[in-house]
Amino acid sequence: MKKLLAVCGLVCLVALVLGTGVASGQSSGSIVAWGDNDYGQCDVPEPNKDFVGIATSWYHSLGVKSDGTIVAWGFDSSAQLYVPEPNEDFVAVAAGAGTFWFWGVPYGETGHSLGLKSDGTIVAWGDNDCGQCSVPAPNAHFVAIAAGAEHSLGLKSDGTIVAWGESGNVPLPNADFVAVAAGASWVCGLPSFPVGHSLGLKSDGTIMAWGDNCYGQCDVPEPNADYVAVAAGASHSLGVKSDGSIVVWGHCPWNLCEVPEPNAGFIAAAAGRSHILGLKSYGGVVAWGKGPWPLPEPCPAFVAIDSGPSHCLGLTVIPELATPFRAKSASVPGELAFGIRHVTPNPATTRASIGYALPGGWRSARLSVHDVAGRLVRRLDPATGAQGLVAVDWDGTAGSGKRVASGVYFVRLEVDGAVATQRLVLLR
Repeated sequence: MKKLLAVCGLVCLVALVLGTGVASGQSSGSIVAWGDNDYGQCDVPEPNKDFVGIATSWYHSLGVKSDGTIVAWGFDSSAQLYVPEPNEDFVAVAAGAGTFWFWGVPYGETGHSLGLKSDGTIVAWGDNDCGQCSVPAPNAHFVAIAAGAEHSLGLKSDGTIVAWGESGNVPLPNADFVAVAAGASWVCGLPSFPVGHSLGLKSDGTIMAWGDNCYGQCDVPEPNADYVAVAAGASHSLGVKSDGSIVVWGHCPWNLCEVPEPNAGFIAAAAGRSHILGLKSYGGVVAWGKGPWPLPEPCPAFVAIDSGPSHCLGLTVIPELATPFRAKSASVPGELAFGIRHVTPNPATTRASIGYALPGGWRSARLSVHDVAGRLVRRLDPATGAQGLVAVDWDGTAGSGKRVASGVYFVRLEVDGAVATQRLVLLR
């Protein structure tokens, strides 16, 4: 079967029109939505601005704003759009799905939503037939969340994962995790019976997977190493490696496991029912599989992406931080080309390590951290004469020494006019 591919970046390179699409506004901090819109899941409410986080599931979408409020829209079969009061102090969102049963027969799709507060607690609402909204006690010290098919996950600051609903048991040792993802599979090809699988990324770069494994979506390929991000879709899973490549495994119709070339420069990914999105370091999106197309046009630069079965969301970034990566040629054969090599852990809770490469003989070099509005937060410039691989820690403080709030930040490296940027999520 022919691979279906679309690429979106600072300009649209390819757009394969295979369905209807809806695009929202493209101003700074706005959400762009495209794909199926039967339930209004692509109709981002106005004012479409100041968003710092997004999430989407089967037919509903969520966005968290810089003021800590959550906006929800789309299908509302199970009150998954009604954010509990007080709607404030949220730093992240997640959206899950399930099945509505009538007299023992699967009748339709349901949904549930999660919101992570700045104090480390989780608020859950929507369908709770399987306990996916019953956050286990103690509801504290969470730093990341994920929601799948009738199950939910929370990552604690001590590196452990808490799972509830139809989640299965977290594999032992339950320690040293830095990220989580939750998927919605179908029991051996029966779309009326969604079940879930889960992924946990460890600090050593390995992935642990559990839950439904009918299609091998929990069988992480070897070598299981060097991963920096994970995502889970419908019966397939994927991981982003430290070298910027993506590995996909599980159920792979429409050539889902064949990442388009060049398989490099990715910093995040999102998985739907029959498609995958990959986010490039410069803000562009590569999409492959079967829809939803077309990608938005004109294409903005994105800082975050998420996908439901048939619709997608992208969070825009301000133009100043959307400069594409322009590799600087090495002046000496074999010398490292400049660029950001890693920002880990990501999301970070207290501090993040920023690794980058400096060519020899540079004249001007600047490393800085910015907020979503483009304002300078902290300078971390290299020492005069530094070259090769350089690493520096950012402790989550501004230049004044004060701790900054949870949210999305950008690491920006500029060397002799060449620029590279990478997203960093800080969760307190």
